[in-house]
Amino acid sequence: MKTNKTGSYSRPVLTQSQTNATLWIGHLQADPTDHFGGQTFRCPSEGTLDNIQLFSSAVQYPGEVTLTVHEFDPKTKTWGVAIGSSGLVISKSDYDRWIRFDLTPVPLEKDVVYGFRLQSENALIALGEAASGAKQPFPFGHEWKADSKNERGHYFSYFSLAFKIEMCA
Repeated sequence: MKTNKTGSYSRPVLTQSQTNATLWIGHLQADPTDHFGGQTFRCPSEGTLDNIQLFSSAVQYPGEVTLTVHEFDPKTKTWGVAIGSSGLVISKSDYDRWIRFDLTPVPLEKDVVYGFRLQSENALIALGEAASGAKQPFPFGHEWKADSKNERGHYFSYFSLAFKIEMCA
């Protein structure tokens, strides 16, 4: 466990660490389209979110990546306004490891659905993801994939980003 800025301990409350595929986000320099990715999740406990970690499989182009946290309506598949955000400069050496997006503390409620979205205007990175081979959807939420031509995007229950949600209780 790590101590946050206020001296309390953050602990993982939701972890999906399996990776057998990748989702590319960011901007391919030869293509005008930006690619976005994200994940929805049902919060398993009440607490204060202070970081989200994602597994970076590859870094084609280093640059700044922005993560935003939102309430999410799973019935209408609508993202609420951002309730938290974090920017991180990704370097070429950030491949094949967990990258941590520290957040100003964000209170989350148990059983409410939230989501996080990632985008970059100058980086291109591959995020680790899992594709369910057992024809079992991931029970905690959906992976989201979109681009600047279709910002509504698509939601997948048989795919999940590799991520860790850490909260202070």
